[in-house]
Amino acid sequence: MLRRTMRLLPILTFSVCLAAIQAAQAEIVLAPLFSDGVVLQREKPIPVWGRAEPGQKLVVTFQDQTMRTTVDADGRWIVYFEAVPASGDPHEIVVAAAKESVVVRDVVVGEVWLASGQSNMEWTIANVVPEEQKIAAVDLPLVRQLKIERTTAGRPADTVRTGGWQKANPSTVPHFSAVGYFFARELHRRLRVPVGIVNSSWGGSPIEAWMSDRSRHATTLGPTIDERWKATRAEWTPERIARHASEMEAWQQAEAQAKATNTKNPLPWPKQPATDDSHYRPGNLFNGMIAPLQPFALRGFLWYQGESNVERPNEYEELFPAMIRSWRANWGDDSLPFYFVQIPNYADRNPQGRQWARLREAQTKALELPRTAMAVTIDVGDPDDIHPRTKMEVGRRLALIAKTEIHDLPGDTSGPMFVGATRENGAMRVRFTHAATGLVAHQRPVQELELAGADQVFHPAVGRIERDTLVVTSPHVPAPVAVRYAWTNAPAANLYNGAGLPAEPFRSDNW
Repeated sequence: MLRRTMRLLPILTFSVCLAAIQAAQAEIVLAPLFSDGVVLQREKPIPVWGRAEPGQKLVVTFQDQTMRTTVDADGRWIVYFEAVPASGDPHEIVVAAAKESVVVRDVVVGEVWLASGQSNMEWTIANVVPEEQKIAAVDLPLVRQLKIERTTAGRPADTVRTGGWQKANPSTVPHFSAVGYFFARELHRRLRVPVGIVNSSWGGSPIEAWMSDRSRHATTLGPTIDERWKATRAEWTPERIARHASEMEAWQQAEAQAKATNTKNPLPWPKQPATDDSHYRPGNLFNGMIAPLQPFALRGFLWYQGESNVERPNEYEELFPAMIRSWRANWGDDSLPFYFVQIPNYADRNPQGRQWARLREAQTKALELPRTAMAVTIDVGDPDDIHPRTKMEVGRRLALIAKTEIHDLPGDTSGPMFVGATRENGAMRVRFTHAATGLVAHQRPVQELELAGADQVFHPAVGRIERDTLVVTSPHVPAPVAVRYAWTNAPAANLYNGAGLPAEPFRSDNW
């Protein structure tokens, strides 16, 4: 009897597994973005999709709309609801088949933004707002976040894990992206509609990880990046990978000691191993954390990244616009707004260095693309901390752009932007856009100005504000040909317009 049972065991096990697989295939599964509390984009067609048993007929309803579809042979299905206006009233999405149905509850309609980038986008409210009384006062049920879990993939994935949609309240808001939350809060206060942030970010990630293989290979840098990754991957031997855990433990102990004694950590940050599932690997984060979100209806993109590419600003100048174009193409909408944060002032152990200035310039070049805008933060960084705590102001400045550019609310979107400079006798006169409200130097005369003559040697200079222009002189440069402002890693920038928004760092030369 025992022998007979043992012979039957593999058959029974196989049958149970097959039944489980068939049952799983029969289940209706929505894409992870469609969980209770989801915020849908107003005034745009609304795609809803998922998986179910091939050939199954589905009826999908939302508000007063009903859509019918048949599941494809590969188990996929998608429907598109017509655009609807904003609504904070809770609705349901119901997906029904002959023998089962799935209901998504508390569905609201408003503004939806995909927030992405590295640690300064990922940093949470808990990282930057330690005062518990401020968090305890939060009660904004129509401001919501969907956190995409850290995921890498070697090819575009069709699903991803999430933390579910969360409403902003004292228990949840500490886990919100700080930049995303302050942006959403500002929009919600002015527009009075639900605002949802899809937070897909990962600290320490380079831009090439957020680009698809196709978009990377469409640039002139594709082969260079691929070869560099292969070389980096080869450097991480099994022995080196094994040492990483102990190096990280030592760093954490040194960090705790530094905080306790108010000193600096003497140990460098132990970089994560370069493995096939690393978030450094080109394409891995696009495949794992961006591709599965398509084609979820969005108002636009928010981006805060660049620190991991400071060593290669010339590459960033080509990669960043290529990424913007490819994301828009993947969503099938070349007009999707793309708003980004220019990296702030940070000494990086060399305050007078130029690397961070060059990366900022590379970011600025992306403004040549339509429907892009940049929040300048050169005045709210921390020269000694790559993670400044001033995320509220960063979110506010991004929201200023959205409110003005998209929703036609009055206000300035930018501080003074460099247009050009001409020589007038022994001075350079600098002209700006976004200076109609005048130029203002906060607290002191305009700082961080430099002039150079034909010898291309820059000297400190002074500036005199004349309405919406700046006249720059230096006793060391009687015949200037080039002017720079805030063109170092960590400048003490203090030039603003009348709206209180900072001037972008600039240079008139291309030396």
